[in-house]
Amino acid sequence: MSDGIMKRMGLIFRSKANKALDRAEDPRETLDYSYQKQLELLQKVRRGVADVATSRKRLELQLTQLQQQSSKYEDQGRKALSLGREDLAREALSRKANLQSQITDLETQYQALQGEEEKLTLASQRLQAKVDAFRTKKETIKATYTAAQAQTRIAESFSGISEEMGDVGLAIQRAEDKTAQMQARAGAIDELLASGALDDASGLGRKDDIEAELERVAGGSDVELELARMKAELTGGAPASQPQAIEQGKQQDTPPPTINYNK
Repeated sequence: MSDGIMKRMGLIFRSKANKALDRAEDPRETLDYSYQKQLELLQKVRRGVADVATSRKRLELQLTQLQQQSSKYEDQGRKALSLGREDLAREALSRKANLQSQITDLETQYQALQGEEEKLTLASQRLQAKVDAFRTKKETIKATYTAAQAQTRIAESFSGISEEMGDVGLAIQRAEDKTAQMQARAGAIDELLASGALDDASGLGRKDDIEAELERVAGGSDVELELARMKAELTGGAPASQPQAIEQGKQQDTPPPTINYNK
């Protein structure tokens, strides 16, 4: 396998891994982790200040004891001189001199520790201010990120709903078109049945020739009776009897019988 292919495979692998890390990374967790690390650093600085202060206090106690001892030697030397014991006075002052060198060294160390304590205290205060500012900014960023995440999810939900509503709209349109087509077909069949263009296959609604002729004759009789009544009203006479009118109507409408001479 050539070096070029290996480089391309490495690049693809790194890009895939980078995308996976981007999807897995939560900025809120990263901010909380950074804040936790800053708190740990601040705690270390505070422990350092406490340690320096403890050392300074220990030196302070030692200095106090040495100064008290030095004062004691001075009092002893003065008392020895008052008693005429110059040798004892010299010994007391010699011990005082040795203590004074120790006191000087301790005072130097005390001043150094005091300066270091002041520096660490100032650094702790500055770090505390930075940590507090970072915490405020962290919470603001987290709140903004959470709001943006919620807005994104809502937008994605609306997008999905819009797509689904589009499909539903198409289904509704197809249902409406199919319903209209079926209604039109049913209306057309009703019209064809009413006009006689389509026969009723069941035979229930079909009339035979005799029944149709009777209905036609009865309808004609009604017309003749109504016409006779109107004539009587106009002439002031009595209307013709109904049987005669009906008979006349039957005679007028009924054709003469046909005689078959082939029998």
